[in-house]
Amino acid sequence: MGGVILKTHTDGVYLSDPRLEPLFVELDRRSAIISVHPTSPVCSERTALGHPRPVIDFLFDTTRAVINMLFAGTLKRHPRLRVIVPHCGATLPVVADRVDSFVQLFGSDRNSPPNVIAQLRRLYYDTAGFSPLTRQVPALLNLVDPERLLYGSDYCWTPASVAEIHAAAFADAPPPVDGTTWQSLTTANAHRLLPRLAG
Repeated sequence: MGGVILKTHTDGVYLSDPRLEPLFVELDRRSAIISVHPTSPVCSERTALGHPRPVIDFLFDTTRAVINMLFAGTLKRHPRLRVIVPHCGATLPVVADRVDSFVQLFGSDRNSPPNVIAQLRRLYYDTAGFSPLTRQVPALLNLVDPERLLYGSDYCWTPASVAEIHAAAFADAPPPVDGTTWQSLTTANAHRLLPRLAG
């Protein structure tokens, strides 16, 4: 099996919801790849304050969905899942230590994994987003190893002209691993995740 794309939630039912457990059991059995993509949270009419929702609401909804999956033990129960988190991990690199400290100090009402950082380090992260190289990518690389990075452009939701600017920025940026380029690194990572693409 290749993979599936799942939104962070559907009508307020987040990926950590117990009703989705049969789905994750089957996806885990198949060692499926899950590409997560955010959508507007159900309260976005208030939280967006009139601004476009993708500006920050999408990032926070991604973070909310992944942290809820950790708290619910979804990823721990299904270790064969290969999850791709969009937009350089959204705000996960910034809040990871805070969340981990809360788990270690106070536990959780649900089955929290013992090490949030270890759980986040086994996920994959795409590079989609506006101007991520200056601050988002360095923060992400402080959390995960470079082999967890995949190229992402958000095309076709991002206009082609913007996607081209995004690609050019990575072509010109110094890579995080000596002897590679961003293209060779993320291509090799994608081939390990989906070997049939290398054929």
